[in-house]
Amino acid sequence: MTSDTENYNNLKTFFDEEYRSLKAYAKSRIDDAADRDADDIVQDVALKLFSRSDSALPINNIAGFVYHSLRNKIVDLMRTQKPAVNLETEMENKLAEFTELVYGKSDNSYSEEMKTELKKAIAQLKPHYRNIIVAIDFEGYTYHELSEETDVPAGTLMSRRHRALAILLQQLEIKKQNIN
Repeated sequence: MTSDTENYNNLKTFFDEEYRSLKAYAKSRIDDAADRDADDIVQDVALKLFSRSDSALPINNIAGFVYHSLRNKIVDLMRTQKPAVNLETEMENKLAEFTELVYGKSDNSYSEEMKTELKKAIAQLKPHYRNIIVAIDFEGYTYHELSEETDVPAGTLMSRRHRALAILLQQLEIKKQNIN
């Protein structure tokens, strides 16, 4: 059996020596997509591989393993191609949707002060609550996608989000009463 660090060391050596080739490969596969950067894709793959290097079985063919992972990442990105939208506008829209989720629908828009309070309340949540809110409600992940990415069961993620929403509602109700 190989040591936990052997995969890590092999991956590090491979990425050190072949980074430019990996980047060129990624760029050749995504050259029609101006909103994607080959560097980012290679780094995402590297991060995922390094973070799981100690839990994986020994990797016999490092080059094949890395290129296969890179190809899969590119295919995933191409499948989930979304129309280009201004990031700031999109986040504001998501914040408004999330505010409606916490408070329910209303016939008037929310004050800037309440939106600011919501941002503060989200920032003050414990990391595992904040991360689920950001991932599901702002970044558009599904529970299944997030479960696969984090290795946390979807039911646990649903429970965390439910608890996070309850905490936010409680905090914002108090702030709403203080504002009004």
